[in-house]
Amino acid sequence: MIPFSPPHIDQAIIDEVVDTLKSGWITTGPKTKRFEKELSAYCGNPVTLCLNSATAGLEIMLRWFGVKEGDEVILPAYTYSATANVIVHCGAKPVFLDIGEDFNISAQAVQKAITAKTKVIMPVDFAGLPCDYDELHSIVTKPEIKSLFAAATPEQQKLGRILILSDAAHSFGAMYNGKKAGTFTDVSVFSFHAVKNLTTAEGGAIAFNLPAPFNNQEIYTQLCITTLHGQNKDALAKTQPGNWKYDIVEAGYKMNMTDIMASIGLVELSRYDSGILSKRKHIFDTYTNAFKQFGWAIIPQYQHEQKTSSFHVYPLRIQNITEQQRDTIITHIFAKQVSVNVHFLPLPMTSFYKQLGYNISQYPNTYAHFANEISLPVYVDLTESQLKTVIEAVVSSINEVLKS
Repeated sequence: MIPFSPPHIDQAIIDEVVDTLKSGWITTGPKTKRFEKELSAYCGNPVTLCLNSATAGLEIMLRWFGVKEGDEVILPAYTYSATANVIVHCGAKPVFLDIGEDFNISAQAVQKAITAKTKVIMPVDFAGLPCDYDELHSIVTKPEIKSLFAAATPEQQKLGRILILSDAAHSFGAMYNGKKAGTFTDVSVFSFHAVKNLTTAEGGAIAFNLPAPFNNQEIYTQLCITTLHGQNKDALAKTQPGNWKYDIVEAGYKMNMTDIMASIGLVELSRYDSGILSKRKHIFDTYTNAFKQFGWAIIPQYQHEQKTSSFHVYPLRIQNITEQQRDTIITHIFAKQVSVNVHFLPLPMTSFYKQLGYNISQYPNTYAHFANEISLPVYVDLTESQLKTVIEAVVSSINEVLKS
């Protein structure tokens, strides 16, 4: 069976993890701090905080900004549950919007959805393709939109407008107007989960890029405390002679990344552009060249003049089929020993969000994209022979179902 997205673990990663295990630093220590600095150098943003998940990063940024009950946060209906769950955790209301043809949130739809309760917009870079950040920034800085903004915390007053918090879980390494993900907007949150382009097994990072008068380094320092139980010294700081004494200055959270996780990330980051992104782009291009000859194929957008994807997910869509036909095609593909997936089950179709009153009928383009989408395997260790097998399995399975 060809797997869908196995992690890439080779001897270099094993050696780095073993080095960490032998070092005595297996929790947050020197490698985590080095990983943070190297991530900032790669992306070009001022400072980066590594955590145990992207979910933690999204939630802590909402809490830092003071999002609470009665507030609204705008996001696409087509995303993973983590994007919306963190809003619910804060007591706020998720305001779902329909998507455009590229699977991403529409800037025009965002403007129409903004109210006096809107505190944050959370665009999602679906499959690794950046959203239209210039348009989003243009919207939140319009005088009439800023005049709607009701600041309730010092952070909100300092920004003076809606915060743009990018769910960049898919888009590490993506490009937009010549800049790398992490610098597109106010704050971006990456995922380093096992299936992501760059993995640390579990993990995530907050890329701070807030405008003046914010001091991104000061916010990083503050959130290091917030994400480690409110303790004002981490384990590394307490190793200094006579520096054991610490204080608890707030009721914080347990969200820190470990050096074991960071050691995996350091190896992957060192070869990210030349090894990981280049291979994933080759797979995307191979799929596109194979499928573009078929009338049933809707090829995903992943590269054009303004944007370049991180090539995370290849969401092939099939013209004029039902959700049931899509599911049958997937069954046929699996029978040919090839694993595929669907990204994602739209949140208004899930039990929890249906119970909150959301209905997929309000998001027709989201449903249309979901109903005929099949995500294909994309990973570094996928061989040319396996790639050929995937293509043959997909083409033959679609033809079998369309002809039946």
